[in-house]
Amino acid sequence: MASNYSNIPEVSMSSSSRKIPIVGLGTATFPPVGSKTVVAAVLQAIQIGYRHFDTASVYQTESDLGEAIAEALRLGLIKSREELFTTSKLWCSDAHAQHVVPTLQKTLKNLNLDYLDLYLVHWPVSVKHGTYDYPIKTEDIIPMDYESVWGAMEECHKLGLAKAIGVSNFSCKKLGHLLSFAKIPPAVNQVEMNPVWQQRKLVEFCKENGVLVGAFSPLGALGTSWGSNNVMESEILKEIAKAKGKTVAQVSLRWAYEQGVIVLVKSYRAERMQENLGIFDWELSDEDTKKIREIPQRRVHRGEEFISENGPFKSIEEFWDGEL
Repeated sequence: MASNYSNIPEVSMSSSSRKIPIVGLGTATFPPVGSKTVVAAVLQAIQIGYRHFDTASVYQTESDLGEAIAEALRLGLIKSREELFTTSKLWCSDAHAQHVVPTLQKTLKNLNLDYLDLYLVHWPVSVKHGTYDYPIKTEDIIPMDYESVWGAMEECHKLGLAKAIGVSNFSCKKLGHLLSFAKIPPAVNQVEMNPVWQQRKLVEFCKENGVLVGAFSPLGALGTSWGSNNVMESEILKEIAKAKGKTVAQVSLRWAYEQGVIVLVKSYRAERMQENLGIFDWELSDEDTKKIREIPQRRVHRGEEFISENGPFKSIEEFWDGEL
């Protein structure tokens, strides 16, 4: 179903009447770019047609996004807050049952909003409360009490502070464990996904269980400290793009869209923002999809910062439950 506000399709989420625009703009920048840049980029994105914005407490962009939303309303770029879909995330140091609701209330204060459309558990691990170091100190990593944390997330939903709740960076096994006791199942699992890390097993598992997949780093997170040029330099993707008269970015985003996932793009340049929306009026052929399926697979964001001899996860394999 097309949105009332732009040409970006929307999809339904479980346990929420809200629909989620299939393309959103991420606001994580490492290193940070400064508040003015973030506010200007969000306003530009709203003018172009974006209605879905993704932030997190650890990104330190919640207040910037809130400022941009207030300015968009003041300028008449949007008529009401309901036109926007906003997502934020619970950081590991707040992933303790008693801190979840107060942390979301703080996030809402930062954003100057009454509710979030989607609130996610950022990683399947906790660290000692009150520590906000990034990278995380390995001695601060502790096991997450999934049941109590998810119970508190459900409370956020019941209180109307979050229209939908979900997770991020959960493997099939961890998501399956959560689903075994959740009274309100997660609406979304936001994970790294692109043609070079296709997450086929996880996407299938999520589909079977009514969980939407949100794809971060759909272009390989080029330009970040941990990103890779594997997507943008892929000869297969270049070949398809040339034949289609599209860019490699558009082919990658169209591929993700055809997998039925939510795509989070991250560019603050107007022409790139526009380009990233040019994926809805054409499609990949079966042959294109087959070629993309044959691209060698490699996870880029391996979560090495969560591995510790004395912590709950002693190896990368253990952290991802072998999904590498």
